[in-house]
Amino acid sequence: MIERTTLDSGVRVVTERMPTLRSVALGVWVGTGSRDESPDLAGASHFLEHMLFKGTERWSARGIAEAVEAVGGDMNAFTTHEYTAFYVRVPDEEFDLAADILSDIIREPSFRTEEVDAERQVILEEIRMRDDAPDDVAHETFGAALFPKHPIGREVIGSHETVGDLSRDDIAGYHREHYRSRNLVVAAAGNVDHAQVVERLGALLVEGDAGDRPARPRPEIGSPLPVAVQKRPTEQAHVVLGVRSLPRADDARWALGAVNQVLGGGMASRLFQEVRELRGLAYSVYSYRAAFEETGAFGIYVGTGPERVGEALAVIDEQIERLRRDGGVSAEELRAAQGHLVGSLSLSLETAASRMHRIGSSELTLGEVLTVDEVVDKMRSVTPDDVGAVVERLFTDSAMVLAAVGPFDESAFADRITT
Repeated sequence: MIERTTLDSGVRVVTERMPTLRSVALGVWVGTGSRDESPDLAGASHFLEHMLFKGTERWSARGIAEAVEAVGGDMNAFTTHEYTAFYVRVPDEEFDLAADILSDIIREPSFRTEEVDAERQVILEEIRMRDDAPDDVAHETFGAALFPKHPIGREVIGSHETVGDLSRDDIAGYHREHYRSRNLVVAAAGNVDHAQVVERLGALLVEGDAGDRPARPRPEIGSPLPVAVQKRPTEQAHVVLGVRSLPRADDARWALGAVNQVLGGGMASRLFQEVRELRGLAYSVYSYRAAFEETGAFGIYVGTGPERVGEALAVIDEQIERLRRDGGVSAEELRAAQGHLVGSLSLSLETAASRMHRIGSSELTLGEVLTVDEVVDKMRSVTPDDVGAVVERLFTDSAMVLAAVGPFDESAFADRITT
């Protein structure tokens, strides 16, 4: 039910037909994110994401919102380090409306000066909201320490300074350079016909600037910082401990998924049981992974009282050492992790929107779309040896990084700076 077409313009179209539904999720995925920005344009990708829904010559921001909501639909967008996505979900008979709005905002955004200035204030409020969430700041601090002086380690949203300095011409120029046909994927899922999507959206951007976006900067990643602390008078300490991890297309990513699930992926995980259930050290503790083109990140988060940070870290250290010592996880843990990953995949793909997100992101970032059965086979085929090999790659040769937000400074973690 998945079909793919690459048009002469370079636009890629991927669809998944779900004829039992009465809805369509339609998205445009752009292969540009915050890592493509120069330092003085930091935050431009995210700013641009906001601006595209502000309208075109034919559509005002209010007109877009009223048209979509009048048919019961919804729309949204998001920006990451390596791509940006815009999407609309509507009843299937309103496909033409969704296609018209998306194609127009991608191709012909108006960038009205007064709307740029108004949206700048919205984004600055978004940055302030982020700054008031210490757990979010801990994750941002972790990324900056893991990839110092590299755009992957920079905040997607930008800073007060860079967002304040971005002009209307900066944003419009960034759009012209990056929103080009060979940098676009159109994805649709639901009760929709592939040929219909190709016909309706295939000419996207051909009337404007076709071709490739600028080459992606690839500076040296450099060495990570062992400790990074943001001193704040918080009631809780927010700590992220982790290492650099696998690139997005690495074949070992399937084994890493199992490691993540066993270590900190849910209530049955080792970290949840040891840190929360047995010792009551934290309400929230989990592990996670992120992947980019040439590298990745694996992190463990814990929120605990400042006086209990040392105890919590000792438990986490012991669980990492246990992975190393045992060469991975037990066969029983692996089977349980595989069962969870396969089951959660199935449950996560029950809507047109989730299917569209899967095929759109996969086509854009990997250049292929595996069927669900193929993904399940990849998950089921992971062996204990595969898990042991990825544990050795991550936790034996990689430098550990600790980021913390709380009422202390770096001297509280002096032992980690010198080891």
